[in-house]
Amino acid sequence: MASPPPKLPIPGRRNILITSALPYVNNVPHLGNIIGCVLSADVFARYCRLRGYNAIYICGTDEYGTATETKALEEKCSPKEICDKYHVIHDEVYKWFDIKFDKFGRTSAPEQTEVCQAIFHKLMENKWLTENTMQQLYCDTCERFLADRLVEGKCPTEGCNYEAARGDQCENCSKLLNPTELIDPKCKVCKNAPRIRDTDHLFLELPLLSDKLVNYINNTSVAGMWSQNAIQATNAWLKEGLKQRCITRDLKWGVPVPHEKYKDKVFYVWFDAPIGYISITASYTPDWEKWWKDPDNVELFQFMGKDNVPFHTVMFPSTLLGTGENWTMMKTISVTEYLNYEAGKFSKSHGIGVFGNDAKVTNIPSEVWRYYLLMNRPEVSDTLFTWADLQAKLNSELLNNLGNFINRVLSFVAKPAAGYDSIIPDAPNAESHTLTNALAEKTNKWVEQYLEAMEKVKLKQGLKSAMAISSDGNAYLQESQFWRLYKEDPAACAVVMKTSVGVVYLLACLLEPFMPSFSREVLRQLNMSPDEDLSFCDDKGETAKAKRPWDFVSAGHKIGKPVPLFKELKDEEVEAFRIKFAGSQAERISKAQADAEAKKVAEKLKATKLSEGSSKKKQSGGSKSKTAEDVSVAKLDIRVGLIRKAEKHPDADSLYVEEIDVGEEAPRTVVSGLVKFIPLEEMQNRKVCVLCNLKPVAMRGIKSHAMVLAASNEDHSKVELVEPPESAAVGEKVTFAGFSGEPEASLNAKSKTWEKLSADLHSNGELVACYKDVPFTTLAGVCKVKTIANGDIR
Repeated sequence: MASPPPKLPIPGRRNILITSALPYVNNVPHLGNIIGCVLSADVFARYCRLRGYNAIYICGTDEYGTATETKALEEKCSPKEICDKYHVIHDEVYKWFDIKFDKFGRTSAPEQTEVCQAIFHKLMENKWLTENTMQQLYCDTCERFLADRLVEGKCPTEGCNYEAARGDQCENCSKLLNPTELIDPKCKVCKNAPRIRDTDHLFLELPLLSDKLVNYINNTSVAGMWSQNAIQATNAWLKEGLKQRCITRDLKWGVPVPHEKYKDKVFYVWFDAPIGYISITASYTPDWEKWWKDPDNVELFQFMGKDNVPFHTVMFPSTLLGTGENWTMMKTISVTEYLNYEAGKFSKSHGIGVFGNDAKVTNIPSEVWRYYLLMNRPEVSDTLFTWADLQAKLNSELLNNLGNFINRVLSFVAKPAAGYDSIIPDAPNAESHTLTNALAEKTNKWVEQYLEAMEKVKLKQGLKSAMAISSDGNAYLQESQFWRLYKEDPAACAVVMKTSVGVVYLLACLLEPFMPSFSREVLRQLNMSPDEDLSFCDDKGETAKAKRPWDFVSAGHKIGKPVPLFKELKDEEVEAFRIKFAGSQAERISKAQADAEAKKVAEKLKATKLSEGSSKKKQSGGSKSKTAEDVSVAKLDIRVGLIRKAEKHPDADSLYVEEIDVGEEAPRTVVSGLVKFIPLEEMQNRKVCVLCNLKPVAMRGIKSHAMVLAASNEDHSKVELVEPPESAAVGEKVTFAGFSGEPEASLNAKSKTWEKLSADLHSNGELVACYKDVPFTTLAGVCKVKTIANGDIR
């Protein structure tokens, strides 16, 4: 099937150019990424098409820079191979989520080099670029300057002190950084400490461009109704004072700098990535300048998460202003806060949360995911994804409200004997029917609110307004008692059913931007074509039709076969998903591999026929001594941990959920029953002893992957955390002095010292460790150690 010709701006029409932040190509996008940019932009683009605006939606993968080089080093392949692999993955994920781009391109395409270098030459000509020497970290082992993402160290921001901050930004506090600011930096490749060396680079003179920039921001932020979080983030940059911004990097993977002195360098990804919107449009149509150099006839809307704001409201506009050309500048920016996952943050780098490919394997339809994410869209503050909330919204709002209304209406019309045999009845003088007229007035008000919200890019409010029509529709059906009217007042029943079918059609239209597959299915059941029949506006974009819902579907039209639109999500399914997607992707993969290996072993044992005698011999031959040998204090993997974050368990008043760094690539999630003993503020950013080789266990829906050790008296009325000294390194193994006999019951752990830590494992399997001659245990009592197999205490 041939692709349609590219759309170009049309004189006299509303021409809208829509972009969303280009996702990094080095990983699979998670739900937070999806709602933060591509899904939100898709909803707005679909709304624009629905209204008859001439709109295009441009996006693509951001492929240059250190993030890609780092991933290539991890996967032992070239940056291009990483980009080829993950571009396909991104494309597949977005197609499954029903994201409809006019062009989904790549920043490694030739058009990127052409456009980026042309903009650079203009900036050089206009003298907005200067040369300067800067200090940069150099790794003698790798023999290279280290770009920001190739360095990790301790965040220098007061009150943060995150141990794994990147050289460009701290993932914990979101502060933008320079690699040389990090405390105790390390090369990500070889883990050695780099040294500082001088290197020459090119800088964009933001201070000299500030007057032009501030004038643009002051005018456009008002006219374009910028979201408040975008204004705040931009003003924070301006308040700090604009500084020269380096636009080159000592890398190989990127757009080459067309300058003899800097020919071995490439452009900084935050200089060239926003230019990707332009270059991808250039790969969509050779007439790309009609979109990007016609500000009087084209409106530019941009969608992104809050991390990306300054680059789009300060850096990118300054770059375009500096060329002196008549660019289509951003009019409206729509910014989301964070979508968090269960008890913590979504994280691509740590593999935490539900990712795009995970959503597909749940068999929960994409329209349900879209609805949930959009109803939870973090427009003004962070929001939280939980499986229980997904279940509630599906079962209550989609199944019992929306699906129930549509199915009741269409099933009644489709009834061959006690209904209309699928034929829409005629309903003259519908406006004189009091109940119907009241519904029409309510519906029209909701449509007006929907339009106002969508024009202001308040997508969540737009969705709520549409869903309110469904609630009113259900109330209308109940109040009319249509099942009685059919026999007692057929004319009134015809009005109610023709109106209700019209409301069904209206819902399909209004909800199409949010749930396109749902709308396609509703129109199929209405026996209508999504391509030809989906519109609640007239040719001029007016929506007066919403005032007369009984006119949407003509009398005599024959509908299709109604079927339920949504399926209930059961408690046991929710619990299974919560367990399946707990922890990190790496842990899930490891568990899947272990389960597969165990299954193979089980099948092998099942296939092997052993004689009864040899079986008994094996069972009696030394299993007790083996257990005694295995179950020992030496097998306990206790390490120094640092609590990065602690918060109350969302579903348990007595439990904390902590993210603890124990010296591994990603922190562990640990659930501890310490709420009534230790204040939350005392749980933050402190070192503790952590038993790491416990079998993970779910505690009120959150899986705990270790145990924090605490000192307790006999009746557990007094509890204190066992603390290593400040000098102890995170991840350091804890060794024990010998200890045997019954420990003292009194709590005396005020003057804590490392040497006073000891442990013993009783013959009955009880782990009793001692701290200043006081036992430390879980709050439920001493830890029962049944077996230690492969280092895993169970």
